Amino acid sequence: MPGLEDLYREIILDHYRNPRNRGELSTPPAHKAEGFNPLCGDEIVLYVDVDVEDGTIRDLKVGGQGCSISQSSASMMSAAVKGKSVDEARALTRAFKALMSIHETTLEGGDGSGTDTPVPDPEVKLGDLEALQGVVKFPVRIKCATLSWNTLTQALDEVSSAAS
Repeated sequence: MPGLEDLYREIILDHYRNPRNRGELSTPPAHKAEGFNPLCGDEIVLYVDVDVEDGTIRDLKVGGQGCSISQSSASMMSAAVKGKSVDEARALTRAFKALMSIHETTLEGGDGSGTDTPVPDPEVKLGDLEALQGVVKFPVRIKCATLSWNTLTQALDEVSSAAS
C-alpha cells in the first residue's frame, strides 16, 4: 500500500522538520526528565507540568537531538498527551508501546497476551502516531520510537512520587 506508506512518511517528516512543543519549561513547577538511547545516541529532554490537583498535563515541552524517528515520535507524543490526564497519557503510552511490540510478538509466535507485552485499551485512538507503525519492520529502531514515551513514563512516575 504505497499511498499509505507515503502519507505516513510525510507525517513523520513533518513532525521532524516542524516539531511540536519544542523548548523548555521552568523547573519547578515543571518536572524535567532525560532519556538517552546509547545504541544510537538519541537524547530526549522532557519538561512536564502536571496539575497535581486534577492530574492534568498542563504543559509539556521536548528538547534533545537524534534521528528522525526519535524526534518525530517525541513531537507526536507531546501533541498527543498535552492537556490530557495522567491516566490518559499512560493509556496512550501503553497503546503506543503495544503498537511497537507487534513485530516481536508475531516473530515469537505469541498472541500478545504475555505479561511483558503492553496491552492497549481498545478505546485509545493513536491517530498520527500510527504513522510510526512501520518502525516495527526495523527492530533496532523501536528503541528510537519509544525513547520519548519511556522518558514520559519516568517523568510521570517521578511527579507521582513527589506528590505522595
